[in-house]
Amino acid sequence: MSEKKRSSRDPEDKESRGKNSTGKDSRGDGPSRETRGSGVWLVIIAVVVAVMLSATMFNNNEIQMPYPVLERLLEAHAEANTGGNQGENAGVPKVVVDSPSDPSEKWEFSDLQLVLLGENKITGTVMWRPLSAPGEVDDSENVPLQKSFWTIRDRNETQDARMDQLVSQSGVNWDNARPNTFLADNWFNLLMLAAIIAIGAIMLRRIGGVGSPMSFSRSRGKLHGQEDLSITFEDAAGIDEAVEEVREVVDFLKNSEKYQALGGRIPKGVLLVGPPGTGKTLLAKAIAGEAGVPFFSLSGSDFVEMFVGVGAARVRDMFQQATSRAPCIIFIDELDALGKSRSGSVVGGHDEREQTLNALLVEMDGFDSNNGVIVIAATNRPETLDPALLRPGRFDRQVLVDRPDVAGREAILKVHVKSVKLADEVDLRHIASITSGFVGADLANLVNEAALLAARANKNAVSTTEFDEAVDRVTAGLEKKNRVMNEDEKIRVAYHEAAHALVAAALPNTDPVHKVSIIPRGFAALGYTMQRPESERYLMTKLELESRMKVLLAGTLAEEMVMQDISTGAQNDLERCTEIARSMVMDYGMSRLGRINYRRSTGSAFLAGGGGNGHSTSYGEDTAKMIDKEVARIVEEALGQTRDILAQRREVLEAITQRLLEVEAIDNTELMRVIEETSAGPWLVPGTITEKPRAQIRKPENDLDTLKDAN
Repeated sequence: MSEKKRSSRDPEDKESRGKNSTGKDSRGDGPSRETRGSGVWLVIIAVVVAVMLSATMFNNNEIQMPYPVLERLLEAHAEANTGGNQGENAGVPKVVVDSPSDPSEKWEFSDLQLVLLGENKITGTVMWRPLSAPGEVDDSENVPLQKSFWTIRDRNETQDARMDQLVSQSGVNWDNARPNTFLADNWFNLLMLAAIIAIGAIMLRRIGGVGSPMSFSRSRGKLHGQEDLSITFEDAAGIDEAVEEVREVVDFLKNSEKYQALGGRIPKGVLLVGPPGTGKTLLAKAIAGEAGVPFFSLSGSDFVEMFVGVGAARVRDMFQQATSRAPCIIFIDELDALGKSRSGSVVGGHDEREQTLNALLVEMDGFDSNNGVIVIAATNRPETLDPALLRPGRFDRQVLVDRPDVAGREAILKVHVKSVKLADEVDLRHIASITSGFVGADLANLVNEAALLAARANKNAVSTTEFDEAVDRVTAGLEKKNRVMNEDEKIRVAYHEAAHALVAAALPNTDPVHKVSIIPRGFAALGYTMQRPESERYLMTKLELESRMKVLLAGTLAEEMVMQDISTGAQNDLERCTEIARSMVMDYGMSRLGRINYRRSTGSAFLAGGGGNGHSTSYGEDTAKMIDKEVARIVEEALGQTRDILAQRREVLEAITQRLLEVEAIDNTELMRVIEETSAGPWLVPGTITEKPRAQIRKPENDLDTLKDAN
């Protein structure tokens, strides 16, 4: 199944939709090349400005002059101005002082040009040059430089009068205006502020590709045109019933006049419900591809943002865009992230998620309804949705996209193997029959795993062997041939798995054993017994549940009988067995307590285990004790019957274990061969399906020590 994609730089796509062909406009979900380029330029500009300011501020020629030195300069200028420095001493007024940093160095100040007087700070320019200690260096070639200076004085009437007198006598120009030194005093703070603004602008552009904070309120829905959607109903294999349900929506979009002439109205919304991986999103793409109308796609989490009110604004913007392009389709994947029920919320009505949900409810069927806009949503948790979303007028139609049956799995496999080179002996019907419970995503992964295994083995085509191994990988995990077990553990695992297979084969109402292995797989499985149903099953009888419990208990009982001890390897078996017994008592009414249901399931019907903790109970302590006793009774009865089966077929158990230790894995054919060669009479245990006398099995002669010696 291929999906055509066109370049985002195709001018025809931009002109036809006003956006690029991937559906990402300037408000899309990723920064464009222009946005990234502008961010780089901002960084470059910020660095250049910082370097220039640093060079300007750190390399200035301003010096600090002590206030007494300024008074002496003014006195020198006053003497020169009044003619007190005539004759051979005439010239530019000069003052020599000790350097503040080095007493051995002298500074010479001369030619005071200008003084600006503020309240406390005095600034101006002066001719300045450093002088070495007398007699050490000739300073005749040291040319004075003009420097800006500043000094601080203490304000009092005597000093002010003294300063006014010296300035007036010296003839130096001066002014009492306060100098504007804001830029010089605050350049570093301004530089840091500019850097923060530049970084913030870059981050805003990178978050969702927005150019301003106001762009957060715009929808992140991706618009797909007809050229982007090449998927049709033929690609949605294995879900024929769901396809038939949504064909009417497509026909309405194409021929709306036919329905409107009879007074019919277009459905407001279609909710696709089903387990994960069954093809809900694929079906939505097929609807858009068949209808030939604009298609907006987004996730329920795209509406939720860290800022309050953003989600509701995005909903309104999404429907505004959709209305302008009506008729069109809005597809919201994982609707439960947005539309969870409001009844269980402990937060007030101003919760961000509730505001977003309220906006969606109003847009779908409010005072101003949007005509020509169909909302298609997908979820695998319909029980968590708000009832207001599910009423007629909003999601008018709920379509179940269920797990495919054998024919559906075969159709899905045919779609996925189009690009895979298969061997001639591969029978897709057989592969579909051994993959009960697989959904479309599982089957796609199965085909890919089989192709990888064939390539690893340097084969020219994918054979049935690779498909069988791929099924084992998907269901049981990766094979760990390099894991080393000691001999006792290996024998224990062999007895454990052999007992599972023996009891499963002895009971008439269990699924056939497909494979038994003592090769570790997955995270913690040291061995496994794989059963596969012969046909699709939708109901379980009481006898079938009891038989399943016996198969689960067989492993730990075999360890107890042969090894005289039990191990922790039966933990998962015991958990599943106890849960079956508890369900028989509390859910199915299959116990002595009567046809009563003691717990109401609130979990999803599409999730494994019924939603985990999704149960509510309403009974007292006495009833709880009765339930626990009944569960224990059912498990104990299953233990006793399973112990009898293993005891009567001890020789077969030893033979299966011996074969497992030799080859490590056996299939159904090998298992039945060992059973037929070892059993001395009728094999099946009496049951309601086929009544047969108990098998007369002679007591085995070999024990654990004999088996160890044989190995």
